Amino acid sequence: MTGRRIFAASTSVALVAGALAAGAGTIGSAAASHAGVARHTAVRPSARYLREARVALVHYLATHRSPALTLHPSASRAVGNTIVAATSANWNGYADVSSTKGEFTRVSGHWATPGVTCTAEDQLTSEWVGLDGATDSTVEQDGTLSWCFQGVATYYTWYEMYPAATVQVGNTLQPGDLITATVSRSSGNYTLSVTDATHTANSFSVNKTCAITTCLDESAEWIAERPAFNIGIAPLANYGTWTLSAGSETAAGKAGTISSFAKVDQIGMLDATGTYKLSTTSTLTGGNTFTTTWHNSY
Repeated sequence: MTGRRIFAASTSVALVAGALAAGAGTIGSAAASHAGVARHTAVRPSARYLREARVALVHYLATHRSPALTLHPSASRAVGNTIVAATSANWNGYADVSSTKGEFTRVSGHWATPGVTCTAEDQLTSEWVGLDGATDSTVEQDGTLSWCFQGVATYYTWYEMYPAATVQVGNTLQPGDLITATVSRSSGNYTLSVTDATHTANSFSVNKTCAITTCLDESAEWIAERPAFNIGIAPLANYGTWTLSAGSETAAGKAGTISSFAKVDQIGMLDATGTYKLSTTSTLTGGNTFTTTWHNSY
């Protein structure tokens, strides 16, 4: 749900929202008034609504484009370990970055699924860990996704071997569910796993392959994202805050934390004009824990 692209977007987000709403139908008993703001409630949306929301999400994600829309470090890197401020139009979090092919073999993190506040506008937020994408056009990633569709929030676990399509796995994910996400590789073989300790039906572990000449594994990421697709970038759903802990990676065969690698990007998300903040990233605590904070949708 990520990666690197040259950013030259002037597409209206109103068009994005309209495209995401195509094919909508009956929401059911958990629907909120489109005139107001609704937070996810304990009432489960109707089965019909859940089917329609999933169909719309699959259609959207089938046409999205990944990965990160240009990371802009704000300063030149110093020699040795350093954390550099960077900005992106759709990423928010941390990335360890290398110029050595095959540097990273594992990335992992832990978090509680954030609840989202929905309006009538269709919006998305996705939290994940992954390899690749900060400096190349592939990403091997998995995590959680919050989808505001017609004013109601639905939540999923998922994985992706971009540029292949996103695969939604669990649809009983709830705010507060405790998640551990991991991506690991051995040569060209990848294991992508998400464990939902709260609702175990959302857990999975899958094995995929990607040639080492294609998936270069030059970066490891811990990211909150607003996915981009063929006509623009989705509005960022109001997730409040998201805290990732136990952020770890293995680089050149050595296990470490986010901060232990020599080149670390602290990524903030800006609007399309680069004028104001959509989501900000805190400094690291203990080298492996940080919080991102929502400020605006687009």
